[in-house]
Amino acid sequence: MWAWIGLFLNASFALRPGGGRAAFYAKLLTFAVIGMGAIGSLFGGLLADRLGRTTLTMSAMALSGSCALIVGLLFGGNPWLVAALCLVWGLAVVADSAQFSASVMELSDPSLIGTMVTVQTCAGFLLTMFTIHMIPPLTEALGWEYAFAFLAAGPFLGVLAMARLRGHPDAVKLASGNR
Repeated sequence: MWAWIGLFLNASFALRPGGGRAAFYAKLLTFAVIGMGAIGSLFGGLLADRLGRTTLTMSAMALSGSCALIVGLLFGGNPWLVAALCLVWGLAVVADSAQFSASVMELSDPSLIGTMVTVQTCAGFLLTMFTIHMIPPLTEALGWEYAFAFLAAGPFLGVLAMARLRGHPDAVKLASGNR
């Protein structure tokens, strides 16, 4: 999302009347959207400690996936709605990230923690590379209105995977805020 949000915003704002300042507003909003990730990370960790990792992770992924589905429908529309949704998406898109690493560390055999975190991190970056390269052909074929919707698949599959993990007996400490 972060790799393409600036171009999306610029293209969306340029369609509005008075779009001559679209690039300026798109750059400013892109900075704010990415900056929301810091807030999402901070509050994601704090809420995970209170609510439990699986609860926070599932909620953040559901919100992020929903934003990915909706944002294209707002393309070229009211800039305030586009901005508000993108700011929420910037907050949610990263709120779950640290929880995956923490979950791997808490549930892995102590002798394999380093290996498991490495595998998890590499898988995450590989998936990210795929999605970054997927957006241009999707945008060309379908337009910005539908390109980001494909990013929703990852978060929604993540919700299902985390729900399955939540049911595992070893994951009890991840499901509650009392660890």
